[in-house]
Amino acid sequence: MQALFIGHTYIDVTLLTSAVPSGDEKTVADDYAVSFGGNAVTAAFACAKLGSIPDLITTVADDWLGRMFLEMAATYKIPIHPRRVKRSSLSFVLPNDGKRAIIRARDDHHLEPFPILDLAGCRALHLDGHQGDAALHYAKLCRERGILTSLDGGGLRGNIQELLGFIDVAIVAERLCEQMALSATDMLAYLQSKGCRIGGITQSERGMLWYDEKGSVSQMPALPVRAQNIIDTSGAGDVFHGAYIASYLAAPERGFATHFEFARAASAYKIQHLGNEAGLPTLADIDAIMRGIAPA
Repeated sequence: MQALFIGHTYIDVTLLTSAVPSGDEKTVADDYAVSFGGNAVTAAFACAKLGSIPDLITTVADDWLGRMFLEMAATYKIPIHPRRVKRSSLSFVLPNDGKRAIIRARDDHHLEPFPILDLAGCRALHLDGHQGDAALHYAKLCRERGILTSLDGGGLRGNIQELLGFIDVAIVAERLCEQMALSATDMLAYLQSKGCRIGGITQSERGMLWYDEKGSVSQMPALPVRAQNIIDTSGAGDVFHGAYIASYLAAPERGFATHFEFARAASAYKIQHLGNEAGLPTLADIDAIMRGIAPA
């Protein structure tokens, strides 16, 4: 095991449509995609696509959607350590003018305890706040062993504030700032107070406000993408997280500015493709974007 990700599995159905029907209306979507979903889950697939295959503790149901997910993971050679639930979770994603609406149906009633794994060889842990008991257990264990811990703070989930006390790299969304009634500056100060070595706030098209290993705060702008090329922003943050973990695993001696520059190129690729799987870049794709070449 070189990295461990912990999250909640969704099957994402992404529909590209200019109108959403109501009542007895019907419409035909312009395009669609079906893929794996979930914050840390999508990040794990992104990391695997970039050459660093992580282990994944995630929810799995014994139904046809669960079996489909396991086939997806097998394609990427991702070792799945399942935590059983009764039914698979679904997300219906509707991209719209650079934004996206999402309808979710989730089963997060775990039928069993989280699996206990041997962390021999593990160099990074990535969490998204789901499975709070497993997340806290492994975050504490990794902190004790000097293994890098990373958190996607997309929202105020469960025990996330306790969890932050064991996180090295905390990248949160503006939504968390709103939920905690903190300004961006106050959130960075809060992350520092929790002992997070590196912290940041993703701000969509404005990029990311963050502080580095020395505590210096700066704005990392998003890479410019023409509006007509933006197809689906859903999953861009998840790809960002998976990409910086992959970059860290490949070159841990480099600073996180380098890892984040790599990751923002991955996000720029994602938003130009429909669905999570089509939006996973290769190393060549990221290199091309960083050299200013538009993706195919």
